[in-house]
Amino acid sequence: MFRLFENLVDPFVDYSDTDIPPNKLYPFLKDYCRPFFGVFGVLSVLSCLVAGIEIGLIYFIGLLVDVMQGDPKLVWSQYGATLIIVGLLILFIRPIVFGAHVALLNNTMMPNLGTLIRWRAHRHVLRQSVGWFENDFAGRIANRVMQTPPAANEVVFHLFDALSYAIAYVLGSAILLWTADPQLTLPLLIWLAGYIFLMRWVVLRVGPASEASSDARSKLNGRIVDGYTNIQTVKMFADETDELDYARDAISFTRETVKKEMRIYTAMDAFLVTLNGLLIVSVIGWAIYLWTIGSASVGVVAAAAALVMRLNAMTGWIMWAVTSFFRELGVVSEGMRTIAQPLNLVDTADAKPLTVRNAEIHFTNLSHHYGKLSGGLDQMNLTIRSGEKVGLVGRSGAGKTTLLKLLLRFYDIESGKIEIDGQDISRATQDSLRRHIGMVQQDSSLLHRSVRDNIRYGSKGASDAEVIAAAQKAQAHEFIMGLQDPSGRSGYDAEVGERGVKLSGGQRQRIALARVILKDAPVLLLDEATSALDSEVEAAIQDTLYKMMSGKTVIAIAHRLSTIAHMDRILVMDDGKIIEDGTHNALIAKGGLYAGFWARQSGGFINVD
Repeated sequence: MFRLFENLVDPFVDYSDTDIPPNKLYPFLKDYCRPFFGVFGVLSVLSCLVAGIEIGLIYFIGLLVDVMQGDPKLVWSQYGATLIIVGLLILFIRPIVFGAHVALLNNTMMPNLGTLIRWRAHRHVLRQSVGWFENDFAGRIANRVMQTPPAANEVVFHLFDALSYAIAYVLGSAILLWTADPQLTLPLLIWLAGYIFLMRWVVLRVGPASEASSDARSKLNGRIVDGYTNIQTVKMFADETDELDYARDAISFTRETVKKEMRIYTAMDAFLVTLNGLLIVSVIGWAIYLWTIGSASVGVVAAAAALVMRLNAMTGWIMWAVTSFFRELGVVSEGMRTIAQPLNLVDTADAKPLTVRNAEIHFTNLSHHYGKLSGGLDQMNLTIRSGEKVGLVGRSGAGKTTLLKLLLRFYDIESGKIEIDGQDISRATQDSLRRHIGMVQQDSSLLHRSVRDNIRYGSKGASDAEVIAAAQKAQAHEFIMGLQDPSGRSGYDAEVGERGVKLSGGQRQRIALARVILKDAPVLLLDEATSALDSEVEAAIQDTLYKMMSGKTVIAIAHRLSTIAHMDRILVMDDGKIIEDGTHNALIAKGGLYAGFWARQSGGFINVD
């Protein structure tokens, strides 16, 4: 039975991706909740039925009190069939209605709605550009992806568990009191007006307050995760005190936002108790008065008393549900700032998969300044022939890494064009472009997974034998076989920790090299690929690097000039332009900037100043 309800909606059902998701609250929730519309319709009906059954029971209690005023011997003969039918309804029909209502809420909606929102939010965020991620804390992004789905779950849960039930219950109560005596509805309507006024007062304040506290929690989470992620830097600079002060400021600010939010709830509870007291006294007092003048029976007094006591017990729960509803709406609204942002780097409508045959690369009038007036690249023209190995050197900030990022289309070019085999990369699909490019960076971070999974990231269908062969070529197999993680996994099954923190820099770099070897892409980018390796290991894998380059178009950034001295060409960049172009010997003979780098280098490194 549980599976029946749990499988009514598939949270991973296919849907059309959108580059610009709704950025208003209602359209956002409507878009995500679309697969649940049928369930919501049934829940609305069931909520009304549940409230109607409860009102009916109170009405029956009042009727029963009146009936029991007569001769006990006649009660059974006159009302026996009615009592049996009501008893059967309570024993069988009521549990079915209540059970279906609860099962749809707890088993259909709660597990699946949050899963659907989390899946689609994560999928959308993962499609964002590298530059988008560089502008925010990874911890804050993750926090919003994680906290928005349960908040949306709570919104929908309260809507169908409390709000629709409460509306139906209040309407049913008014009808019941009107049926007993129209005058009894007057104090209920006065109370309802006061209750709505209080609810409005709370809602207007709790939404912004909860959004502020949610945003504060996200900022706090981002700061704490930032400290944990960079724990080596914190420890290395003995900066724990400043780090604690940095976190304490965020914790204190979060506390202040929570205090403001809690003041609203305290004021609400105080006014609600007073308001409910007026309801109890006015309805029951008025019912007793009507009984004393003969306008109402004892059953009416009993039903009215039961009704208002039930309302008294419900109002706190309803108010809590309403405030929770709007508080969680605030959390969803805050989360939307991240997970509903439009994609800032997308494939064009007519984008086609890139086809690489020769891997010849052309940069034409290429300019990119990251939206600033200076820095980056400036009107650069360059052709790298098929299979050519090009070294790229220059001072820090000359634009070397920017060139590689634009080739990978991590950013859209501000002006100019990049072509591979005559195809403009801005009109090719991003996935197909990056599938044809392998890259090893200076700081190669690894996924918190096994060594095998990290290497196989280069080619998902690779066999274990191919993974091991790639590791051997990268001089990584030997140390991998000696790895063991805290859970007892060893060798290629050992997990490497967040960003590969359990490994040395050289070990991470060799696993990253193995990953690129396995990928075997026709274009190879090396950004200080051997900078984390000691001289002995670098010498051992130099042969592997040159074999990797065979038949590929290669761009290699290096400060250690010995690693690029044998390249076909060496390009020297300065202020976003190529100022020297030639072989190692030609540039030395020229006596320009490269020759100065070579003359001043110590241990093969450029003096970047």
